Amino acid sequence: MGYRTLRRCVEDLERTGQLVRLEDEVDPHLEAAEIHRRVFASGGPAILLANVKGCRFPMASNLFGDMERVRYIFRDTLEPVRKLVELKVDPSLALRQMGRYAGAPLTALRMLPAMRRGGPVLANQTTVDQLPQLQSWPDDGGAFITLPLVYTEDADRPGTAHSNLGMYRIQLSGGRYETNREIGLHYQIHRGIGIHQTIAKRRGAPFRVNIFVGGAPAMTVAAVMPLPEGMSELGFAGALAGHRIPMARQPDGLPIYAEADFCITGVVDPEKLLPEGPFGDHLGYYSLAHDFPVLRVERVYHRDDAIWPFTVVGRPPQEDTMFGKLIHEITGPIIPTVVPGVRAVHAVDAAGVHPLMLAIGSERYTPFYNVARPQELLTQANAILGQGQMSLAKYLLIVSGDDDPRLEIEDVAGFFTHLLRRCDWRRDVHFQTRTTIDTLDYSGGRLNEGSKVVIAAAGPPVRELPTDVIAGVRLTDGFTSPRLCLPGVLAVTGPAFDTAGDDAVERLCRAIAEDDPVNRYPLIVVADDSEFVSASLANFLWVTFTRSNPAADIFGVGAFVENKHWGCRGPLIIDARTKPHHAPPLAPDRETAGKVDARAARGGPLANYL
Repeated sequence: MGYRTLRRCVEDLERTGQLVRLEDEVDPHLEAAEIHRRVFASGGPAILLANVKGCRFPMASNLFGDMERVRYIFRDTLEPVRKLVELKVDPSLALRQMGRYAGAPLTALRMLPAMRRGGPVLANQTTVDQLPQLQSWPDDGGAFITLPLVYTEDADRPGTAHSNLGMYRIQLSGGRYETNREIGLHYQIHRGIGIHQTIAKRRGAPFRVNIFVGGAPAMTVAAVMPLPEGMSELGFAGALAGHRIPMARQPDGLPIYAEADFCITGVVDPEKLLPEGPFGDHLGYYSLAHDFPVLRVERVYHRDDAIWPFTVVGRPPQEDTMFGKLIHEITGPIIPTVVPGVRAVHAVDAAGVHPLMLAIGSERYTPFYNVARPQELLTQANAILGQGQMSLAKYLLIVSGDDDPRLEIEDVAGFFTHLLRRCDWRRDVHFQTRTTIDTLDYSGGRLNEGSKVVIAAAGPPVRELPTDVIAGVRLTDGFTSPRLCLPGVLAVTGPAFDTAGDDAVERLCRAIAEDDPVNRYPLIVVADDSEFVSASLANFLWVTFTRSNPAADIFGVGAFVENKHWGCRGPLIIDARTKPHHAPPLAPDRETAGKVDARAARGGPLANYL
């Protein structure tokens, strides 16, 4: 039941035709990532790179690149885990449907880590420079671990029960790190490792960190799972893996995951921060170099048959998109128990996850008369923004499910149509200014700083939405090429952002007359290239929500402030042009792309996917 090791998973996927082995030499510097991106984009198989240039360890990727393959990997354990979630939602089911939940106690038992004296990962030692030096994008600051399992413990309450297992970026080389002795540890805001580091600092205790790579696929999923604070990722991994996670006791440090392929142990230097990055990240841009903690490396272990798993992140969709889908499948039913009244939430992958979140709530406050405006939705929106990683949402759009019970949260285009038919910009836009946003989002101008907006809509439709570009739409000088993105959503090309003091969008707002047909569009997006923005739903979502900071970049025709509430009487306008403080977008290396083109032309097991 379940895979105990990465090699068992790789061998099984190869046996069933779901993994292709490439024996030709592949360079971990850019080429491996270029191959991965192309295979993922073409819906291809998992990959085993058996001959890695400059390294004796094989590399595996795209294991989770297809939801059918993900469900196959966890075919024996997904259903038991779902049943545990059902019991979390309604514990009385255990008594009312005893037959269905008869296996739940065994699944729960597997959530207890199993302490061991040793394990396969401790068989060998090596150095950091002997590990695969994966670099995914041309301007990355060095080599990175892209599927690290970073393990820490609470110094106030040591032991696995209060541990944290997270996927935090690890830079192996480059920058100002001392080779083999120092590596970079990057973690984003609102992550459990930060709590552990704060506690260790307060106690004056050394902050020890173990970094596992490989092992059971369930460990990878557990490391990205947004579990409630205090719930053990090791416990979740045991349930999903179908066995208790074996942890090897260490006399002088944290326990080590016994079945990992690799383990780096070390202590965070309390006096030292070094620039980490740049790194091509999942919003589709480089996260720039910033000071982050430094891990002093003590030992690097690996098992005899070690395989180095990796992924590549970039503009979505990428392989990590499948993690999001799996998380939604597992945790979706539990959302109403976390935030009462909320029926569903959806962090939109195409917009980079945290920049845009959709929610379906309910209006239950006034059963004795009809009020066609958001009320309880605003309470629910505040509750969502108070929950763990959901608190990082930059744009939160929430509607009442009672207005259309058929509305599906993952139908993004349908959701926008539903909201835009009902919203009243005089009332339904609510800002939070000078607050925290995702560490990887540079739209706010400073690391972790920006703003949020809640847009809530409830009640019957108040308008019909144009489904084409209306003749007679007039734009002021410098604004051209109106294009329809969605019903009621118009994109226009604006002038390049003026760093000396840009007022272009304000001029556009003033220029739109009351009788202008453009007023029939409730939402207008100003972009560098309206044709690109309107070419696909994915382009609209990516440009609009990754390139705008709500408090700075939302404008409105006929805008006003009343009792400190902002609203507008005409269309809402989002300035999604590129600004000087934005991070640069990702682009592949041309020379490497040519090498992979030539590889495809020569044929071979992956040629059809390149």
